Amino acid sequence: MKIQIDRESKTPVYLEIATQIKKQILTGNLPDGVVLPSERTLAENLGVHRNTITRAYNELKTEGYISASQGVSYTVSHQVQDGKEFKGKKVNWANMIKQQYQDMSMTFDDLFERYGEEGILSLGGGISSPRVYDAKEISKTLGEIIAEEGKSQYFYSPYQGDETLIKRISSFLSTKGIKANKSQIQILSETNQALDFLVTILIRPGDTVMMEEPVSPDAYRAMELAGARIITIPIDDDGMITATLEAEIQKEKPALIYVNSSYHDPTGAILSLKRRKELVDFSSRYRIPIIEDDAASELNYEMDALPTIKSMDRDENVIYIYSFSLTFAPGLSLAFVVGPKKVIRSLSYLVSVRLVAIDWVTQKLLAKYMSDGTYYRKLEEFRKEYRKKRDLMCARLDDMGLEYVKPKGGVYVWVKLPKGVDSKELMDECYKRRLTLLSGNVFYPKNNGGRDHIRLNYSYEEIDKIEEGLTVLKEVLAHKK
Repeated sequence: MKIQIDRESKTPVYLEIATQIKKQILTGNLPDGVVLPSERTLAENLGVHRNTITRAYNELKTEGYISASQGVSYTVSHQVQDGKEFKGKKVNWANMIKQQYQDMSMTFDDLFERYGEEGILSLGGGISSPRVYDAKEISKTLGEIIAEEGKSQYFYSPYQGDETLIKRISSFLSTKGIKANKSQIQILSETNQALDFLVTILIRPGDTVMMEEPVSPDAYRAMELAGARIITIPIDDDGMITATLEAEIQKEKPALIYVNSSYHDPTGAILSLKRRKELVDFSSRYRIPIIEDDAASELNYEMDALPTIKSMDRDENVIYIYSFSLTFAPGLSLAFVVGPKKVIRSLSYLVSVRLVAIDWVTQKLLAKYMSDGTYYRKLEEFRKEYRKKRDLMCARLDDMGLEYVKPKGGVYVWVKLPKGVDSKELMDECYKRRLTLLSGNVFYPKNNGGRDHIRLNYSYEEIDKIEEGLTVLKEVLAHKK
């Protein structure tokens, strides 16, 4: 197969390559069934990047000239009728879709979604326990809500969120030292949506964002897809290390700082009071917004909850995101954002553009449960159940001789693996045994760490299933030694 690239041509190189291969197929020089060189081989032969060959082959695939099959590479599979080429051509989606939205080898979502497969033991996904809220109780309450609301309100909520729920959230925030009225609260479906919307209105391509490391993939992907340049700050048992942060701020001039303040995902660390105060000071001194992400501060088992960063904010520089994902019925997810009026007004406008309405049913249900005290009673049940599961998981990890820091709250344990054990290989081996967990490398934006850690979650499965899952982990680790 002869291909000559004209380096002076204005035609993209991948199209030059695709056009010459197409011509050889149409002239019969490359008949059906011929296996083409691999992407790597052809790239080396032509002195181009492998991505260039990938795009050329994708072009030929979408036009029906070649096909790809696992283990056989690319094969000529063109068909001709009456000596004429078919006129119909497929859209080349592979070339149209932006690069950052494709070609992910194993995304966080792929790993996370495994928990829903039948027969799977899930120690991976951060999902609330399904046993605290009774399905019959929820069904009965929903019937009452629909009867009370009537047709005029059915399935409708303002763009900013249900007014009753906003009032209840305002009261809830006062227990966390945050004073916020209706104009400062925006309800959204989940933390991911909140981050996506905030990044949309605040971040421009090329802006620098400072984040913890390790960090939730959902958070850093939101920043990456917005075109942000991510600078990571390491954490220890007291959260984001602020010792050198001021020098980094002066050097990098970030557009914002993102921090998961309480029972950090994945490490379970708590940002210390001293460091919270330092972050507020840096924010005020250098006029940098802070996004404080919080889904677990209510799940405290060993100590009183620390004041939120937002409660210390006197300059309206802190945007606070709270999620009910771990403290409400699974599948009924809601989150809210607290911020300056201008930010909330912009978020509400974005909701009006992108969404018809925010989940009416979940808003009404949560508002009723917060109004009659059910939510707070159930919150105590979540604490008791999660603490019991945490203690069991930690006891079993001790039996295995594994290193970890026992979390004082939240739902995650960050486990250090024995020397020589690769977390991704371990995750794959466990999955073959119908157990899911998360490899630590997915929490590092530059894929430069975490291969010696795994994240375990104890919120979702029942006690006996956690026991069973940890037995599988123990057996797989025994074979790794």
